[in-house]
Amino acid sequence: MEQPLYQVDAFADEIFQGNPAAVCPLDEWLDNMVLQQIAMENNLSETAFFVKQEPGKYHLRWFTPVKEVAICGHATLASAHVLYEFLGEDSDEIDFHTMSGVLKVRRGGLGYIMDFPVDKLQKVSRNEILPILHVNHGDIYMGKSDILVVLDSEEQVQALNPDFQKMATLPVRGVIVTAPGKECDFVSRCFYPSFGINEDPVTGSAHRTMIPYWTERLGKSKLSARQLSRRHGIISCSLDKDRVLIEGNAVTYMKGSIMLPEVAV
Repeated sequence: MEQPLYQVDAFADEIFQGNPAAVCPLDEWLDNMVLQQIAMENNLSETAFFVKQEPGKYHLRWFTPVKEVAICGHATLASAHVLYEFLGEDSDEIDFHTMSGVLKVRRGGLGYIMDFPVDKLQKVSRNEILPILHVNHGDIYMGKSDILVVLDSEEQVQALNPDFQKMATLPVRGVIVTAPGKECDFVSRCFYPSFGINEDPVTGSAHRTMIPYWTERLGKSKLSARQLSRRHGIISCSLDKDRVLIEGNAVTYMKGSIMLPEVAV
């Protein structure tokens, strides 16, 4: 069976920037093992799969090369880009029904605006995380599934060299490290070794954790952010009560198809 597949650079204005995601539109769901095998073969941080429910509404799932995840920002952005640019979607706003509730995406701002639920933080004392990051001091918070570590400077974030083997043993999805930015409001790096991704290039979902923190700390309603991975990404974001608005662009890198054996269908 020939199955359409797209690869999109999310949070980017040009190819080879931002965070690449594979997007696989489906007429109906394939077996979970097949979905996981496709994601493993793509070997990107996430592959998104969606099935149309009705105009403007889709069931959306995401897989890393090793497991399914509950939420993913950049592959949601990439999915909306494919729907608007290639699949004839003309709704003002797309509703993606996911494991994390309804995620909304519309055109506007820097290209697309994602509407995600806010992640609530609680300050904690997790002394084991600082040695794993090889830093001596940082404020530590726990979100729904990620640890947030706040450092003093952009230079500290840029210089991080974590112990990924030890980090993968933590009972969390991943570790987000952030600090004030020099040319933007805040910077970050995001690590998910337990999901097969030591460092994610530009992590949309992590910003729903960071936005509430930086909004309160800086007293600003609209923020600019930069992720300091090798493939940089620029994100504009804001807080709207219990929702975060995350803005970014996306560009198509590849449009093609994969050949699935009939036994996989």
